[in-house]
Amino acid sequence: MPPKFAVDQEEAWKIVEDAGAGTLVIGSPEGLASVYVPILVSADRHTLATHVARANAWWKAVGDGAEVLALFLAASTYVSPSNYPSRLEDPGVVPTWNYVAAEIRGRATVHDDLAWKWSQTGLVTERFERGRDPKWRADDLDEHFREQQLKAIVGIEIDVTSIEGKAKLSQNRPEIDRASVRENFEHGSLGERIVAERMERPQD
Repeated sequence: MPPKFAVDQEEAWKIVEDAGAGTLVIGSPEGLASVYVPILVSADRHTLATHVARANAWWKAVGDGAEVLALFLAASTYVSPSNYPSRLEDPGVVPTWNYVAAEIRGRATVHDDLAWKWSQTGLVTERFERGRDPKWRADDLDEHFREQQLKAIVGIEIDVTSIEGKAKLSQNRPEIDRASVRENFEHGSLGERIVAERMERPQD
């Protein structure tokens, strides 16, 4: 990890929260397997919780204690050397990619009891409905329908063993180049605008 791109644990957890969802990767008898899911972080940051469709074969390869790699991406875009004013004096530049990402390693536990799944899905709804008006409420569902939906999913809990974050935002370029990248991205695609917002934050 180049020191210029490293972030502390607090910022790494912020990346996870901002991403909201991530890719979970495990090793299975058939090879690597992945699934993309919304993630909830416990208050003490010791565990992640999610759920997958029962019909998704991914969870069947997750034995209790299986090692899981969770990948989170909060910002990402291509960077052209045409954004670098310094190229006019030093043409020795190449394209790159700016991104803000985090990875978590942990051990998985499968949960299939209705109470755990009801709690987890309720917290998911609360997390992602926050700030919406009107809010959608799982409590408003017909009880029979709700139970059918809970039976159609399987819960996954991950005990966190490590977290690492990285913010590659042109810190290795001269300030004139970095300012130019940020200015151009502010008026670019959605991905570029998201990266530009990250570049405005003070970096360690």
